[in-house]
Order: sequence, then C-alpha cells, then structure tokens
Amino acid sequence: MFPISPKTRYVGRFAPSPSGPLHAGSLVAAVASYLDARVHGGRWLLRMEDVDQTRRVVGAADAIEASLQGLGMQWDGPVMVQSARTQHYALACQALTQHVYGCACSRREISDSRLGLATDGADIYPGTCRAGLAPGKQARTLRLRVPEPGQAEEWVSFNDRWLGPQSQHLAREAGDFVLRRADGFWAYQLAVVVDDAAQGITHVVRGEDLLDSTARQIYLQGLLGYPTPAYLHVPLVRHSDGEKLSKQNGAEPLALTQPLTILHEAAAFLGLQMTTATSVAVFWEQALPAWQRRMASLPASV
Repeated sequence: MFPISPKTRYVGRFAPSPSGPLHAGSLVAAVASYLDARVHGGRWLLRMEDVDQTRRVVGAADAIEASLQGLGMQWDGPVMVQSARTQHYALACQALTQHVYGCACSRREISDSRLGLATDGADIYPGTCRAGLAPGKQARTLRLRVPEPGQAEEWVSFNDRWLGPQSQHLAREAGDFVLRRADGFWAYQLAVVVDDAAQGITHVVRGEDLLDSTARQIYLQGLLGYPTPAYLHVPLVRHSDGEKLSKQNGAEPLALTQPLTILHEAAAFLGLQMTTATSVAVFWEQALPAWQRRMASLPASV
C-alpha cells in the first residue's frame, strides 16, 4: 500500500466502462491516474461508468476489479457504480431547469441539419428546438443550452497538465448537448460531472479521447456550483491504422498471465524511463519516480 498524506487534497479516479475487460488502452489510463495519485500522496478511487446500460457486459466490472488488483493497483474506498445513482443525475438536471430544453430531433434530422462535426466526431446540434417544440412534436431528449456568441461564457479555457492551454467555443465546437438521451438514460457529460463532485475529485487523469468533453464538463460544473478539477489527458493507444484502441473495435484483453510485461509496455507508452522490474511491487516502486521525472519534463505540468 502507498501511504496517503494526511494533508493531501488530491483525489483522483479511474472510471472505466464495464463493457468488457481491460485492454492496453484502458491500462495506460489506469497506470497514469494511479501513479499521479500516489506521487501526490493522494487517494485513488474507482468508478464503474455504466450509466449506459446498453453497453454493460455482465461480469465485466468484476473482471476489471480483479485485473487491477492482479496488477498491483488497489483503490481507496468503495467502488462507485453509476447505475445506482440515477436519482442524483435527475436532481442535478432539475437544478439546471432554466438552461435545459426538450428536443424532438432524431439523429437523422440532426445529421441533415448539423452545424458541423465536433472534434470527437459528434454532430454539432443546430438549435432546432431551442425556441420550443414544433406543433405535434414530443421531446425525445433533454439538451443543455450553451452560451450564444457574444456572451461572457462562450469560451471555456483550461490548462491541461499534459497538453498545455486549451480553449473551446461551446456553441461552434460542441453545440447544445444532451443531458438525457432518447432511450431514457442519463448522458455521460452530466453523470461524470455529478460523480466527480460527489467523490471530491480534484485531479482527472484520462485518455485524450475525452479532451473534447472537458469544456462541456467545466461549463456544467460552473452552472451547478461544483469545483473544477485539474485535468490531464494522456495519449491514446491506437491500432496500426491509427484508430483508437477500444472494446468496440476489437481490442484484445490484457494478457494477465504476464503482468510485468504489460505494465512495462504501458509505462513505455507513457514515456517513463525505467529499468526492468523483477516483480510487480518493484515495478511500482520504480514507476513512481519515473512518473515524477516524466511530469517534470512536460512544460504544461502543474
């Protein structure tokens, strides 16, 4: 066990989706978040982001927990499970009533009239239902109204500890985004903001694929009166064709019979300079100062 400083204000987390076992990409995010928490003498929490029940695979959450423990990563406190917290998302949405409106648009309609594509590939909503639903239409989703051009909050800026200064124009680059989906499930953007606040998260370390979501989450935090964590987005592990490695595109499960091999591969991907460890325990002892050196080499790190 790594000691937790009694004076620390650092609380980090790893929040996988239990849609399958850990793979090399998710391991990189887990290793980075774990090391950053332990280097700061902080707490490292585990959250199962299963708010989208259509993607949940039975037994995957248990498999992820077993994999983390087998690789020497132990979380602090109970595991948070999103599917048990829907009432909290509903209360948060209720608190946002003046910023929320019902949207009747189908995916096809949005695609046909979109303002463009966000960095993450999502259609930018054109605001069709902003002024109210057309006669005979019923709301399918709930959307959050983002600031219009010219308003003080139209730009959201933050310093990413790995990538440096970031800025996003919400209306042009994201658009009014969904808080509750057409299938009735609460959207990721709302759930992650509510859960980070509930767990007292001070530092978020995750994959670069979620960089585009950060401005929306910071905007939501402001509306709800939540503190904004520090963010760090690590590079993504990709297939040979450049596509992000994920469960959806056939990423292979980790070879847990060779824990040192896969841990060293994750460390090498993160640019950690280490000698080959003789055990999992020795790996973590060596990885802590290696992470400190790596972070010190990044101009963006704070």
